[in-house]
Amino acid sequence: MAVDGLVMDFDGVHTDNTAIVTQDGDEAARVNRSDGMGVSIARRAGLPMLILSTEVNPIVRHRAAKLGVECIAGCDDKLPALKEWAERNGLGADRIAFVGNDVNDRECLEWVGVPIIVSDAHESLLDTGAIVTSARGGSGAVREIIDMLMPTNPEAVATAGRDRQ
Repeated sequence: MAVDGLVMDFDGVHTDNTAIVTQDGDEAARVNRSDGMGVSIARRAGLPMLILSTEVNPIVRHRAAKLGVECIAGCDDKLPALKEWAERNGLGADRIAFVGNDVNDRECLEWVGVPIIVSDAHESLLDTGAIVTSARGGSGAVREIIDMLMPTNPEAVATAGRDRQ
């Protein structure tokens, strides 16, 4: 199934929802390289993407920049931000996929035409009618989603390996 735009939460989707906190208070998160390759393929194919997160830690923006994906971080009310992004990109809700994992993603999941949750999403999202990935967040779920949503684009696949994600 093809879509015109892909919007993803960060923590619990691109990560396994775990933060490592050092004794100095710095945070780190683990990401999956195959997810990065999937994003690279989608980006090269021209799919508009957004990482939309309530998290304020700069790690979200750093990862989005490395992936070459637009990012809105520190967003307490995701739905208005999603609607504004869709309008700015000329996208209808019915042709947008949103990937979430927790209660703060519910409104977005209910608004888009292709709601998706990772397999380890909070159980309260199971009634949203969302597609459920087989992979857990941070464990290849993003790549699984991109492979599912996009028709194979051989040129994008061939050149994506040049990106270091």
